[in-house]
Amino acid sequence: MTKLIHSLMDVESCNSYVDNLYDVDSAKCLDAVIYIKNMIIGSNKAKNMIIQQGITPRLIQLLDDPIGGDDLKLEVIAVIGSLARGDENHIKSLTAAGVIPFLLNNVCASTNPQVIEFALRALQQLFQNEATKTDLLFADPRLVPQLLKLMPLSVCNQISVTSIFTNACKTAEHQAILCANGAVPALAALLNSPVGDVQLAALDAIASLCYQNQRVSALLTVSSFGGKSVTDHLVTLMARDRPVAMQLVAARCLTYLHRAGAISADDGKILYKTLPCLVRMCRKENRRTEKALGAETLAYLIEVDTELQRVASISDHLIQNLSLFLTKSREIPAVQLRGVESFDIEAPSAKEVQNLKQAALRAFASLGANDEDIRKRIIETDQLMDHVVTGLAECDDHRVQLAAVRCLHSLSRSVQQLRTTFQDHSVWKPLMKLLQNADEDILAVASSTLCNLLLEFSPSKEPILESGAVELLCNLTRREDSALRLNGIWALMNMAFQAEQKIKIQILSSLGTDQVFRLLSDHEVGVVMKTLGLLRNLLSTKPHIDLIMAQHGRQIMQAVILILEGEHSPDVKEQALCILANIADGETAKEFIMSNEDVLRKLTNYMVESIQSHSNVKLQTAATFCIGNLAWNEDSGCLERQARLRELGVYRILQQLLCTNDATLFEKVKAALQQFS
Repeated sequence: MTKLIHSLMDVESCNSYVDNLYDVDSAKCLDAVIYIKNMIIGSNKAKNMIIQQGITPRLIQLLDDPIGGDDLKLEVIAVIGSLARGDENHIKSLTAAGVIPFLLNNVCASTNPQVIEFALRALQQLFQNEATKTDLLFADPRLVPQLLKLMPLSVCNQISVTSIFTNACKTAEHQAILCANGAVPALAALLNSPVGDVQLAALDAIASLCYQNQRVSALLTVSSFGGKSVTDHLVTLMARDRPVAMQLVAARCLTYLHRAGAISADDGKILYKTLPCLVRMCRKENRRTEKALGAETLAYLIEVDTELQRVASISDHLIQNLSLFLTKSREIPAVQLRGVESFDIEAPSAKEVQNLKQAALRAFASLGANDEDIRKRIIETDQLMDHVVTGLAECDDHRVQLAAVRCLHSLSRSVQQLRTTFQDHSVWKPLMKLLQNADEDILAVASSTLCNLLLEFSPSKEPILESGAVELLCNLTRREDSALRLNGIWALMNMAFQAEQKIKIQILSSLGTDQVFRLLSDHEVGVVMKTLGLLRNLLSTKPHIDLIMAQHGRQIMQAVILILEGEHSPDVKEQALCILANIADGETAKEFIMSNEDVLRKLTNYMVESIQSHSNVKLQTAATFCIGNLAWNEDSGCLERQARLRELGVYRILQQLLCTNDATLFEKVKAALQQFS
């Protein structure tokens, strides 16, 4: 009862001050703002009450009121900054009311250094929220130069402006605007600051500026300050005597420079400085946040380079240390190591557990991307596959799901693991469930993993087929994302390899010949090649060839002609000729070629043109193989077909091809000539 009375008194007192906020007397207005500022400090409940009173528009009005003076502006900005330190709903309320443009206007128009400093700090808080729209900063061409001009005026300005740049820079266009206005030399100068917080803020901004940007990264590597290059500054800030947070961000900057192509993998700054630093961050004595960020950055550093993966895998017990990320029960004892900063002794929060899990799985994915021995060591990690399988089911954490499926994708490149571990844990079940309703980034990796699980030697192939994979994959080929179309058709190609006749018929029926034509007209060469590969796999084994051609022969021949007559590379046309060679291997299917004068002429032309140009031996070989199958002397009607081929000059062309220097072609020519004899 007493609490309720006090609460009612607080509300009444607050209401009276809110009323004064709208008073024309500037002194009363100032007192009301100061009261509100003191009331909401450290209290989200009070902030909720103030926002519910709807005073944000009045605060904005006071920011733009020239009568109130700088004292009132300072207090108003202090209130806005305090509200911005609340929860996400408070920030959304402020941004929805349009507070950011007014703060930016004060930064540009005010001559009072304290007003500018307060406004920058409030903007820093607002931009730290992911929901804040950052385009406002780049829409007005005056803003970025003005912020850069304000940086040297104070340490507080330096930290606030660099933090604003870090959180606002989200696209290549934003990076280009910052770069064009001189952000690179301005940030490089801050790396030499005697204030650690300034250096740390500058490092964060540099990381945002060069992430996945080749041009900015190249500019950074040739920039210098005080006679020392930016990259040398970064190496210095990554030294062990620096705070761990600074080492981490400096390593992240060098990682981004490497991945953008500005520094090679064999450069000492990467191989002997950045890589060991990030591996060191994964040690068990580090804080959980440091371990998670270190492992995540390491995963990105080594993701595409085989040598970096190899070196990392044998460095400082990395695989063993990463495995500890996955075990919640193994907590570091509450002991302070000499010379080491204090670390976590409390039980991890749910978020920390998830962060560690996704970081470890992502690092394992990068480590095992190419090397079979590394994969074997990873798979031997205690209960790893259990963690991967549960990670796939983490519906509430997109990052863990993505990391788990990436790890599974890397491990699925191992023939041995496909036959053993993957089968033991039935990983296809959660994978298929994930494919039913996943975001496109997860879907791309998951469908690529499914391609590997559908290889002929994988025990998972049969249960995947029984779970409705054909329809799912056919639907993927109809997606707008070319990576999903490629994975869909690639998986179908693997599925069709040495498959039973009913599976092949099901694939063709679900996919449809119209979709086959669309895929063969795809702008992505990979999609066209895998579609041709699917047709090759469907048209294998004589009874299958004859049945499929009896049902879809006309459309398949049209598809092949479409490729042969199109503007395609020799590699693509070779696949089309190989399809003809498979058709020619059928009993009755041969007639689709023999009755098509145009196709017969095309086959002979590829042989003759290649003789004349001394190029495209692959096309000669494929065309010759097709001729050999058509003339096969053990099939019924062979004499009539051989006679027709002689009339077209095929026998004479084959004799001319005997002088080839290509061993594979020579064997095909010799085999074809034997059929005629």
